Amino acid sequence: MYLAELRFRVIADTDLTQAEQAIRAYIEALIFNGQVLGREFPTAWQQDAFSSRVVLASQDALASKWHSKRVRYAEQQLTVAGLGYAQLTLLGADLMSQQTCEALPKSLILFTSFADTCSPLRCAETLRPVPLFWLTAAEDDFEALIRWQIQYQALDEIQLQEDRVLPKIAENSLQQLHSKLNRRGRQLAQQISRLNQLPIWYALYSGSSSDCQQDANKCCPGCGADWRLATPRLEMFDFQCDNCQLLSNIAWECQSKQAS
Repeated sequence: MYLAELRFRVIADTDLTQAEQAIRAYIEALIFNGQVLGREFPTAWQQDAFSSRVVLASQDALASKWHSKRVRYAEQQLTVAGLGYAQLTLLGADLMSQQTCEALPKSLILFTSFADTCSPLRCAETLRPVPLFWLTAAEDDFEALIRWQIQYQALDEIQLQEDRVLPKIAENSLQQLHSKLNRRGRQLAQQISRLNQLPIWYALYSGSSSDCQQDANKCCPGCGADWRLATPRLEMFDFQCDNCQLLSNIAWECQSKQAS
């Protein structure tokens, strides 16, 4: 991933409110198309221009060929607000981000966590993030998937806090196959899989268990099949069900008890 600066030169009369709204709409459109990563984009007023710092999924992430209809419309609205199109300056590889795939993999995993600022679709062989704009979206862009990721990450952070608020609600949403969160995630994975003719595995999180011995031998929650792998996939997933396109792990709580 790459750190970049977007410079919006003032080309006509404008004001801070009008300019802020236009820049926000433009960058948010890029976020929902997977071209810009994360949800924060610090923006400064520099006399004759506005400057925003963003993280890009690839060096060519802002190429017009990747733009959604929403991005194109938001780009046009910049001029209505008295601003020029964004001038891009690549500042270099982002040292705090993960390295993205160099080409579209043959299979993917839908996987994310509260600490991620990358695409939730990963290479099934390396777990590297895959730029969303390489794929065909069910709608104009990937807003539904990004919003699912935001909800998932919020619940993941809640259930990992030491002084937790609503821990069971958060944990159940993440762990139970038929929770609203996981139903929606699997639906999105299936939609993108069909549109792109790519298998997409859904990573089902397992954090805690009341019976660690039983957890290590649990069956697939989707079809009841034996899905334990002889060797963990990607050193992370202990379970795999080809029928349900599911991956999961022995509860982290149980793994830590075994280690101790």
